Amino acid sequence: MKTIYQCLVVSGLLLSSGNLVAQSPDKFIDKANMNTKVKPGDDFAEYANGTWVKNNPIPAKETRWGSFNQLRDFNINAVKTILEEAKLNQKNYPVGSIERRVADFYSAAMDSITIEKLGYTPIKADLDKVNTISSKKEVLDALAQFRISGMGSPLFGFGVGQDRKNVEKMVPQLSQGGTTLPDRDFYLKSDVRSAKVQEVYKNYIKTLFELVGNPSDQAKANADIVFGIEKQLANAQMSRVEMRDPYKTYNKFIWNEFQQKTDEIDWTTFFSQLNVPKQDSILVSAPKFFEEVNRLVKETPVNQWKVYLQWSILKGAAPNLSSPFVKASFSFNQLLTGQKVQTPRWQRMSSLTDGTIGELLGQLYVKNYFKPEAKERMKVLIENLRKAFEIRIQKLDWMSDVTKQKALDKLHAFTPKIGYPDKWRNYDGLEISGDQYFQNLRNASAWSFKENISQVGKKVDRSRWGMTPPTVNAYYSPVMNEIVFPAGILQFPFFDPKADDAVNYGGIGAVIGHEMSHGFDDSGSKYDKDGTLRNWWTDEDLNKFKAKTALLGAQFDAYTILDTIHVNGKLTMGENIGDLGGLNMAYEAFKMTDQGKSKKKMDGFTPDQRFFLSWAQVWRGTTLPETAAQLIITDPHSPNQYRTIGAPVNMDAWYDAFKIKPGDKLYKKPEDRIKIW
Repeated sequence: MKTIYQCLVVSGLLLSSGNLVAQSPDKFIDKANMNTKVKPGDDFAEYANGTWVKNNPIPAKETRWGSFNQLRDFNINAVKTILEEAKLNQKNYPVGSIERRVADFYSAAMDSITIEKLGYTPIKADLDKVNTISSKKEVLDALAQFRISGMGSPLFGFGVGQDRKNVEKMVPQLSQGGTTLPDRDFYLKSDVRSAKVQEVYKNYIKTLFELVGNPSDQAKANADIVFGIEKQLANAQMSRVEMRDPYKTYNKFIWNEFQQKTDEIDWTTFFSQLNVPKQDSILVSAPKFFEEVNRLVKETPVNQWKVYLQWSILKGAAPNLSSPFVKASFSFNQLLTGQKVQTPRWQRMSSLTDGTIGELLGQLYVKNYFKPEAKERMKVLIENLRKAFEIRIQKLDWMSDVTKQKALDKLHAFTPKIGYPDKWRNYDGLEISGDQYFQNLRNASAWSFKENISQVGKKVDRSRWGMTPPTVNAYYSPVMNEIVFPAGILQFPFFDPKADDAVNYGGIGAVIGHEMSHGFDDSGSKYDKDGTLRNWWTDEDLNKFKAKTALLGAQFDAYTILDTIHVNGKLTMGENIGDLGGLNMAYEAFKMTDQGKSKKKMDGFTPDQRFFLSWAQVWRGTTLPETAAQLIITDPHSPNQYRTIGAPVNMDAWYDAFKIKPGDKLYKKPEDRIKIW
């Protein structure tokens, strides 16, 4: 079960090298990056970043290019340095040491000669075993076997996580799944783009089946079977907007009750095969989805299930097999994202190492590239932002005193985590070989599943992190009520110890505020100070809050990309509230500093202008049309150009800083400016 958290940017690994590697720019706010021919009140994103965007086209190996991507591309070379050094000295490290395990994993991943020779041998026995299945019982047995052996999670999601209404308890949870395309809409819609995706996806399935020896006609038939099953699953899935409501996805069933609803699956046997202790109840995120799974299990022939299970093996393995499989996988990805060329192998394997054994690599990373003083500075910033948020809550004119006190209680209960874990995961029991790349991946997947299952009945481990130290991102966990800032984000343009307060508060200050605001967004606000899914609002205050969020949703619904595709204000609501609240409290905190109280210009800009320009340059960048069209469906974050302007247009201080007047395209009347937190 994935950890529940809201993060700053779209999911995906973005690596950083840390503060010792990144160099401070000559100017933290550089007019050379701006297009000052455009009025800030007409297009603030173009005004702040226009020349930079013009001079920084998207590289062929990327699908997006901006501040986050620039950090990743610059800094991943530092991670590469760590990995290449470990690989070079591989045999000198003691067996079992952190350095040796990291070196072994990366070395095996970079051994493309051996990987080419093996072809699809690493999965041949698995495919053959599926071919021997002859009954529904064996199909259901495979659902468990796949998980415990690291082969994937076909048909539905399963894992162990915190009970949102009893957060100290770790419980088994079932969730919807079973599909491959990025969102259910790709299966269900019939517009030109969706039809094209469906066509190319079926061809991808056909290609992979052909690569493992199936005749073309059989491979095509297999593709139709897989797509047919997945389309039925997609039709039963809840939408991404529905999934944002934690009450809709919290469904606790008495064991026997759920068994009766889904009587085609022997859940007692399934859980026993996974070594999960017998439970009295089960949490199910999407009950109707499992009713459809039950129907499919009953009505779908065994031979079709065999094809579906083989596809689960193929799609998971393809990026990690020989080049024909990798090329087929990338070709399919090209359609979805528009990426021109494959990311270099060293970069993919560096990211994979971090994603697989990130807290081993992370220990080497922070030792070499993280400044302790950055952590100390962050502690001060976080407390300043907390004070600013407290002031803003106390000043709210739409919230009653009783609800304000509950909000303050929650704010004061926030636990900040900075840089890296105090207690490292050392992956005890995970076998890593220096020459068995694919088996390393299987071992890691099986280990992770077993380790997750072992949490049943245990006390929640609050020392755990949901991101690795090198990640350029941050997150808020509502069930843990914690805000987390990995080492990787603590550098320019977010943070620089040499930068003035306007730059740091407009950057990392707004990030801190963003994550704090997630505790009070449309979803996070449903959890109390203990992380429990429990209402702490009066009815009147909650209705006022919903009315304000509806206005913000309408603002973002009006934004479009690629001329006609609208932003989904409901899907992006949490992140938009995070940006609006975060930037407001960062500004409040900034005004408490000496620079914030002054009018002294620097590089031609007032302190307030520098604050908002710092915010804007965090979001500078462009996205390929194909990726933009996909993200508008799948990403809970608004496109960067609208994150640049979405919060400032609701802040009086932005209007004053840049002298925005009626008639400017971005102008909103004072009474129309949305103020939530």
